[in-house]
Amino acid sequence: QVQLVESGGGLVQAGGSLRLSCVVSGGTWSRSVMGWFRQAPGKERVFVSAIRSGGSTHYADSVKGRFTISRDNAKNTVSLQMDSLEAEDTAIYYCAATKAGRYVYTVSQFSQYDYWGQGTQVTVSS
Repeated sequence: QVQLVESGGGLVQAGGSLRLSCVVSGGTWSRSVMGWFRQAPGKERVFVSAIRSGGSTHYADSVKGRFTISRDNAKNTVSLQMDSLEAEDTAIYYCAATKAGRYVYTVSQFSQYDYWGQGTQVTVSS
């Protein structure tokens, strides 16, 4: 059974940092695209960042230069380092993964991902 478990969320002041982690179990994920999405209250879930199996990274414009995604295939883990946090970053952050080996043309599309975690809350106070 596939399971994605996020951790690392919390409350932080604007300008601070948090590091989110997502551990994937139930399969081999080295050939999957791993992504992070977020959903603010009353808004749709939106793309934040993704990393392909080869290591290429993608970011939403709103987080470019502030967030860094990385993966450790040996540990089936994907992380999101979030720096210079802003109040607008407040949301529930979700980890997502595609099925291994399936090519994903547009990593920012919600529908491209096959598996999702339960989410972790990030709150940035201004």
